[in-house]
Amino acid sequence: MTPGRPRRRRWTLRRRLVVVLLVLIAAVAAVMGVVSTLALRDSLLGQIDNRLVAASARAASAPDRIDPGAGPAPDGEDQEPGPPFGGEHLPPSLRLPGQQDVGVLNYFEQDGMVFAGYFDDSGEFRPLTSEQAGALADVERDGEPASVTIPDLGGYRVIATTTSDGAVVATGISTADATATVESYVIVEVVVALAGLLIAGFLGSWLMGRELRPLNRMAATATRVAELPLSRGEVMLAERVPEDDTDPSTEVGQVGSALNQMLGHVEAALASRHESETQVRQFVADASHELRTPLASIRGYAELVRRLPDELPPDALRAMSRVESESRRMTALVEDMLLLARLDAGRELEQQDVDVAALAVDALADAHAASRDHVWRLDMDETEDSSPPVVRGDEHRLRQVLANLLSNAREHTPPGTTVLLGVHADAGHVRLTVRDDGPGIAEPLRSRLFQRFTRGDSSRNRATGSTGLGLAIVHAVVLAHGGTITADGTPGATTFTVTLPAVTAADDVPPTHGPDTAAEPEQGEA
Repeated sequence: MTPGRPRRRRWTLRRRLVVVLLVLIAAVAAVMGVVSTLALRDSLLGQIDNRLVAASARAASAPDRIDPGAGPAPDGEDQEPGPPFGGEHLPPSLRLPGQQDVGVLNYFEQDGMVFAGYFDDSGEFRPLTSEQAGALADVERDGEPASVTIPDLGGYRVIATTTSDGAVVATGISTADATATVESYVIVEVVVALAGLLIAGFLGSWLMGRELRPLNRMAATATRVAELPLSRGEVMLAERVPEDDTDPSTEVGQVGSALNQMLGHVEAALASRHESETQVRQFVADASHELRTPLASIRGYAELVRRLPDELPPDALRAMSRVESESRRMTALVEDMLLLARLDAGRELEQQDVDVAALAVDALADAHAASRDHVWRLDMDETEDSSPPVVRGDEHRLRQVLANLLSNAREHTPPGTTVLLGVHADAGHVRLTVRDDGPGIAEPLRSRLFQRFTRGDSSRNRATGSTGLGLAIVHAVVLAHGGTITADGTPGATTFTVTLPAVTAADDVPPTHGPDTAAEPEQGEA
């Protein structure tokens, strides 16, 4: 397929089957029409030839009563060969009443004298012109019927013979009636064929539609299954193809039976996957919960050793400091894993009205305190009624979303990078954006950006590194709040966009927000 060219829309199976049916019917009708037309034409020409042979025999055996005083027409003059008066001046085959049929051409030539003509329907003799007589004279004199076109008279079947006394006799019968009959027959055949194709098209379309209804029902079943949320959680595939559409004796039934069998295998595989995932989540949750206590003990003992009154060697102090630092990092990792396990298990979050603008101000202030090497900016809608954007959810987790996004921008961009935090409300949603003008996100990383333990390449990693769970937590928390998150890794405009459903005016309740806002930074540069 050529790039940029729109893909040609294919016909439906029903339409293609009907078209194939009509093409086959048209081909059969065409073959039958051609064969029957040729047979009719040959039959009519055969009848004409039979009459022609008899007429030629009568003409050849006609008594020779040529008027000796009648001379031939002068050469080069278009005169009537034979006067239209006097029986002696007619071709011999026309001199006796009833000897030849009306309209039969007769040509007689002997000793340089030519007589040619015919009687029309009114019984009047019509002589032939020199051109017309010449056409008869040119016919091969082998006694076999030949097709000849007579000027101004049309097509004829003609037999030319030479008598025993040297006279040339040619007899012709018109094929106009046979040609008209064949043409009428062809017209009738075409009309009947078109009517038959039209009727076959309507009936074929109706019959094909009726026979293809099971396929439509199968497609509807497959569509309903495709619309089910199969990516996570326990899945029950109750959709099946109706039993009437699974008859193994028909091709359509075999497809329906195979589809049901496939759905059964898919349901079993999803159930097995869910059971395995449940066990893994439970293990992670249990392990994370159990690790919190020993990690707290390790951290506590490290602090205790550092506070002993006895003087410790510098190496021991550095070692205890590293133990304490690593225990804090491992504690944070365990807490993140425990949070993800709880979110995967579908544990309900706290529900309260949260002022997103206030959370954004606090998060930006914390980010500014954590890294003064970056330029932090706030972009917020200014409304006339000064009503803040409010969402329904867990304030602590939403605060974690903003903190993780800003921390991600801080850790994966060089000093001097400008980070813009935006808060906008529109069409019943609150949109949070974190945008930086850093080096962007590499293409291979974008497709798995929100997967767990995904770390950026060396060009975006700071020396401190990361656990690779920050964005996974953001994604899980946003989904738990019924929102969406997208990422645009364009260099110089890397943007994470979080969209959350806003609290409507009918459900408007004074939002809760714990931290003191007296130390909030002003909108603009932090």
